[in-house]
Amino acid sequence: MSFYDKLKFNSDGLIPAIIQEQSTGRVVMMAWMNRASIETTIATGKTHFWSRSRQKFWMKGESSGHTQTVKDIAFDCDGDTLLIQVEQIGAACHEGYKSCFFRSVEESGDGFKTTEPQLETPEQIYGKK
Repeated sequence: MSFYDKLKFNSDGLIPAIIQEQSTGRVVMMAWMNRASIETTIATGKTHFWSRSRQKFWMKGESSGHTQTVKDIAFDCDGDTLLIQVEQIGAACHEGYKSCFFRSVEESGDGFKTTEPQLETPEQIYGKK
């Protein structure tokens, strides 16, 4: 039995993938994958995803150069979420932070705070070619 048979894709053929930096355990992003993006990720060792907003297949780092080298792919007991451990090169977030989870809710729940330094601005990231 293929591990794909254990996965539960949603009605759009997608499954959420949590991306974790293997060396630190830090969750750096969450993205959606379809079967083709999983297959390409396994074949290349670089993460590939499906963009719901742009309706297109993409490789992490294709425009920024901030790539993710896959170290392990796991799936949860229900088969409805992937956990991909990676070596993160540069910022994972398109806003230039190491993690997309760079903001934390304040105790009051009324506000939030930035919890890590910005590595690069979006202009620095996407101005590169």
